Amino acid sequence: MARTDMREWQVKRRDRTRQLIELGGLVVKAGLVELADDDRATLYGAFLTLAAKLRGEDREQALVLLKRKGRRAFDSEG
Repeated sequence: MARTDMREWQVKRRDRTRQLIELGGLVVKAGLVELADDDRATLYGAFLTLAAKLRGEDREQALVLLKRKGRRAFDSEG
């Protein structure tokens, strides 16, 4: 039983690590690291600003616009 729990924990940890790496890759891909001079406080502030917008009344409209823009960027990279 403990062995199964450990494997499950390892799989979850690996999945989380993969997610974090992919998200970090998106930050780099968008050019945010260079634009913010690799300043973590600036990047975090930008994310907090976006999060506040997505908590607002225009959440659905913002999500549609952001998703559309992101898909277009992915598609153009082909």
